[in-house]
Amino acid sequence: MNQNTGEKKILWYSLAFMAFSAVWGFGNVINGFSEYGGLKAIVSWIIIFGIYFVPYALMVGELGSAFQNAGGGVSSWIYETIGPRMAYYAGWTYWVVHMPYISQKPSSAVIAASWAIFQDSRASSMNTFLLQAICLVIFLFALDLSGRGVNLLKRLSTLAGSAMFAMSMLFVLMTITAPLITDGAFLEIHWSLENFMPSFDVSFFMGLSILVFAVGGCEKISPYVNKMKDPAREFSKGMIALASMVAVTAVLGTIALGMMFDSNNIPKDLMTNGAYYAFAKLGEYYHVGNLFVIAYALTNLIGQFSVMVLSIDAPLRILLESADQDYIPRSLMKKNERGAYVNGQKLIGVIVTVLIVVPAFGIKDVDALVRWLVKVNSVCMPLRYLWVFAAYIALKKGGERFTAVYRFVKSRGVGMAFGVWCFVFTAFACLTGIYSDDAFQLILNIVTPFVLVGLGFIMPVIAKRERERR
Repeated sequence: MNQNTGEKKILWYSLAFMAFSAVWGFGNVINGFSEYGGLKAIVSWIIIFGIYFVPYALMVGELGSAFQNAGGGVSSWIYETIGPRMAYYAGWTYWVVHMPYISQKPSSAVIAASWAIFQDSRASSMNTFLLQAICLVIFLFALDLSGRGVNLLKRLSTLAGSAMFAMSMLFVLMTITAPLITDGAFLEIHWSLENFMPSFDVSFFMGLSILVFAVGGCEKISPYVNKMKDPAREFSKGMIALASMVAVTAVLGTIALGMMFDSNNIPKDLMTNGAYYAFAKLGEYYHVGNLFVIAYALTNLIGQFSVMVLSIDAPLRILLESADQDYIPRSLMKKNERGAYVNGQKLIGVIVTVLIVVPAFGIKDVDALVRWLVKVNSVCMPLRYLWVFAAYIALKKGGERFTAVYRFVKSRGVGMAFGVWCFVFTAFACLTGIYSDDAFQLILNIVTPFVLVGLGFIMPVIAKRERERR
C-alpha cells in the first residue's frame, strides 16, 4: 500500500494480465492461421512480437509515465508534445477508424446467432444483400440503444469479454492436452523447419497489417504506469511478461489449430467459421456434442453486440470531450437528456450505413465479405497507432522538457530511432494491406481510409464558419 494515499499499487504481473486481456483475442490466432499458411504463422507471430510489439508497448509506458495526468490518451500526448491542431487530428483518427470496426460487428453477430441456433455454417451461403440488410437493422437498433445510455450492455460487455477470454484459453489448454486424455482424430504435425518457416514473399508483406492490427492497442494501459509499485524497474518487466504470454498463446493456439486443420489445405471460410469449427471439433474430442459451439456462439453474440454499442458511444465521447472547440463544429456537441451526443451519433449512423450497404454491391460471397471486413479494419485501425509513435518521437525530441518516472531508453537519438522505426513499419503495413486482387475490394480499401481520415480536415472548416456567423 502507498502510505501517503492508501492506494494499492499494481505489481508487474498484474499489469501484464490486465494488458493481455485488453490486447489479445482468439480471433487473432484464427486470422493469423488463415492468412499465414497455418503453422507457418508461428514464425510470423514471433517476428512481429520481437521487432514491433515489445518496443511499441515500452514506448507506451514512457508516454503514460510522462503524461500521467493527461486524460485524453493519445490525443493528450500529441497536445502536450506537438500542439492542439495535431491533437485534434489524432483524436479524429482514433474515433473515425472505429467506423469500419463498428460495421464489422453486425455480421459477426449474425454469424454467431446462426451457429447458436443451427450449429452449422449456413450463414456462409447467405445472399450478401440479405446479410447486410439484417446487419443494417442490427446496427440501427444498436445506435438507438447507444443514444439511450443502456448501462446493462456495458456490464454484459465486460462479462462477455471475460467469458470470451476464458473460452479462448480453455480451447488452447483442452486441445493441447486432448491427445493425452481423449481418443480424438488429430492431424499429425511434422516438426520440420520447412513446415514452420513462412515464405518471405510478396503475400507475406501484404498481410502484415493483420499482424499489426492484432498486437495493437496497448496504449489502453498507459494510465496505470504510474500506479505501479516501481514503474522505472517493473513496467518493462510487465511488458516483457505480456509479450511472452501473447507469444505463448499465439504459438500454442496455432499448434492447436494445426492439430485440427491441414496447413496445406486451409478452409476458405476459416475467418468466417474457423472458431466454430474448432470448438465443434473440441466437442467431438470430449464427447459433449455441440456444447462448446453453442457456448462460444452465445458468448460471441452478446460480446459483438455490446461492443458495437460501446464503440458507438465511447470513442465519440473521447473525441468531443477532449478536442479543442476551435476544430469541432458546435452542432456536434449537442446532447440529449441522457447525455448522448445526438448529432455525433447521427454522423456515425450515416458513415456506418454507407460502410454496411456499399460492399454488398460488389462482394457477392459472405466469406469474401468477412475477409474484406477483417482486411479493411487491419488497414484503418493501425492508423491510430501512428499517432502513438509520433507522440513518442516528439517526446524524445523534447528531451528534458518532459520528465517520466519510467523510460524505455534514456538516449534521445535511440528513442527517436525506435519511434521512427515503429511509425514507418505501421505505415508500410497499412499501405501494403490495401492491395487486393479484386478490383472492387481494392477500390474500397483505398477509398475507405482516405475518405474517413479526410473528413477530419473538413470539421475545422465548418467550426470556423460557425464561429464567423456568431
